[in-house]
Amino acid sequence: MKNYYLVTTDHKEDGLWFLDEMDFATGMNYVAVQASLSEVVVLSYILMSNHLHFVLFGEEQEVRDFVDGIKSRYGKYYRKKYGVKEFLRRNKVDIRLLPSSEESREKAIAYVHMNCVAANICSYPTQYPWGTGNVFFNPAGPFGKRLGDMSKRSRSRLLHTRIIDLPLDWRVCEKGYVLPESYVDIEAVEKLFRTPRRMNFFLTVSSKAKRLLEPSESTRPSFRGQLILDALPDLCQSLFRKSRFKDLSREDQVEILRQLQFRFCANVHQIARVCGLSYEVAAKMLDSL
Repeated sequence: MKNYYLVTTDHKEDGLWFLDEMDFATGMNYVAVQASLSEVVVLSYILMSNHLHFVLFGEEQEVRDFVDGIKSRYGKYYRKKYGVKEFLRRNKVDIRLLPSSEESREKAIAYVHMNCVAANICSYPTQYPWGTGNVFFNPAGPFGKRLGDMSKRSRSRLLHTRIIDLPLDWRVCEKGYVLPESYVDIEAVEKLFRTPRRMNFFLTVSSKAKRLLEPSESTRPSFRGQLILDALPDLCQSLFRKSRFKDLSREDQVEILRQLQFRFCANVHQIARVCGLSYEVAAKMLDSL
């Protein structure tokens, strides 16, 4: 039986899914590839630096296979690029059946889209490129290069897979990924919300939006994990003349953690991911200060 599901992968605490824009683009392409192979209907999704969110329609096993397929493809890509084995093998997936009401779907979609705003990455979901935040109620016409205008070799290189028989009218943007407009059920989502104003209302009142109203969050600046990751080698080099965090002594590593916490207002979870530590180890090191 087909139903609507909110799907969330576990937040990785000892690393990031995506270390640069190419990683994000590859993740976007694997969503497209999986959508082309599956009967699952994609309503919305977002790729965050250390976890994913989806709202999907299909049978539960199909939905599970959809997300597992993305994890499997991306895990192989990650291993080939970074030499890390079984990167996502223990990364659990929460598949939550949504109530039958339309409002539950509206809330779930708003929750997904507001992740980037709640993380202080941008001020509105339409500004975040790695998902469907700018797809709905967008009057702009189709843009990007058609897959059919690319050679099979170019498509394979772009998608990082031998599965290149995607619909030829699907389009690729300048960032190097298949646009979600090509395969997301835009019509169903816009029919669900009915008007842009109603969609904006749900975005504003979502649980992710409410988090921004809490004083402890709103008064504290936030930086993307990728930005801190990019700054880490320079910080290690400037302080200790070594470019890699793992080459530092334990005492020097503790100082780097302190600097990340101070300079970037990073919390323990973010520091652990960026430095490749478990939450427990990072917390213990910070407690030793």
